[in-house]
Parts: sequence; structure tokens; C-alpha cells
Amino acid sequence: MAGCCAACLVAMLTVVSIVGRTFWSWPIPGDVELTQFGIALCIALCLPWCQLQRGNIIVDFFTQRSGPRTKRWLDGVGSLLLAVMVGLLAWRSGAGALAVGEANETTMILGLPMWVSYAALAPGLALTSLIALLQVFTGVEVRE
Repeated sequence: MAGCCAACLVAMLTVVSIVGRTFWSWPIPGDVELTQFGIALCIALCLPWCQLQRGNIIVDFFTQRSGPRTKRWLDGVGSLLLAVMVGLLAWRSGAGALAVGEANETTMILGLPMWVSYAALAPGLALTSLIALLQVFTGVEVRE
């Protein structure tokens, strides 16, 4: 829900900024920075739900005629690879937040601390990794 709210807020921000720029030559200062932060947060917050619901894209062209056991094995391997990849992204996002925080980096227009955007990504990515690992070890549903 938080990810969806972030996406809605970014959409409203974009509309208001475009309308302000078009009709009154008054865009929202830092609208691009806020959009980048908001969409990154939205993605990180929606990824765990997507993985939990098995909403990721599956290309099953080559496995249409495979048996349930083969599909279960391939789904397990896919979930394991996703868990590793997203786990690495979570780790590096956390490490990046610390490094950027120590350097006191800020955005160019609004002067917002950059470490916040990195730190906001890490929990959602870590949760996605955990969900994928649980799916590997507790059994994976066979897609029909």
C-alpha cells in the first residue's frame, strides 16, 4: 500500500508541476529529484508484494511442455537467483547509504540528503530476497 501511495503522490506531483510550468511558468522546484526518490521508493516497496504473489514476468515458451517437476525446479532456480541478486542490491544500497551519508551528499536543487533514498531501498529489497528464499525452501507453486 505504501508503494502504491508513493506512486500516486509522484503522479500528482508531476501533474501539478507540468500544469504549473505550462500555464504559469511555475514548476515545482526539484520535481525531478522528488520523482526519482518517489519512484525508487515505490519500486522497492512493491517488489516484495510482487514476489509474494508470483507477479514477476515468466517466459514459459520453452517450458510449456515440461512436466510439473521440471517447472518446479526451474521456478526454484529462478527464485534463488532473484534472492541472490536482490540480496546483493539490498546490501549495496545499505552500504551506499552509509557512504553517501558520510560524504554528506545532497541533491542539487532541494539540498535533500542523498543517503535517505539509498536507505529507503534496502528494506524492500531485503524483504524481496527473504521472500524468494522462503519460496525456494518451502516449495514453489507450479505455474500452469
